[in-house]
Amino acid sequence: MEKFRATTIIAVKRDNKVAIAGDGQVTFGDTVFKSGAKKIRKMYDDTILMGFAGSAADAFALFDKFEGKLDEFGGNLKKASVELAKEWRHDKALRVLEAMLVVADKNNVLIVSGNGDVIEPDDGIAAIGSGGSYAYAAAKALVMHSELGAPQVAEEALKIAGNMCIYTNLNISVETL
Repeated sequence: MEKFRATTIIAVKRDNKVAIAGDGQVTFGDTVFKSGAKKIRKMYDDTILMGFAGSAADAFALFDKFEGKLDEFGGNLKKASVELAKEWRHDKALRVLEAMLVVADKNNVLIVSGNGDVIEPDDGIAAIGSGGSYAYAAAKALVMHSELGAPQVAEEALKIAGNMCIYTNLNISVETL
């Protein structure tokens, strides 16, 4: 059975700012069902950003779980991410969830997956979803060869991905810390 999928998210940390950008496309198989979805949330008194790619329903379940972990660990992003990844991997109900998360605070950008992965990229750039590779490559080039700030890099990288990936659109939202 096919699932609703939400596609591309990118996070960029630069010059003491963090931005996460997401496109608005949600697909069911090869059909676009929604073009203006909001795939990014601010959490924990607006000190944490979270974005998702993958199955939309699964991601919403993970939003709630992650918010609970943040509360449990006093807003400690790394600890909450590790504990979510451990629970996600070992819990029979959570294990079947098909989504990935990018989470960030002012100091950290992390990718969290159901395989138990919590990855902190070396360069402060993380991208997930079908257009993630395009957005990641574009963001790396923009960081290396421009003076754009984190929100502008994230948005421009997602525009490039949206022009290349059929599952990523140009209805972009950006949240910044």
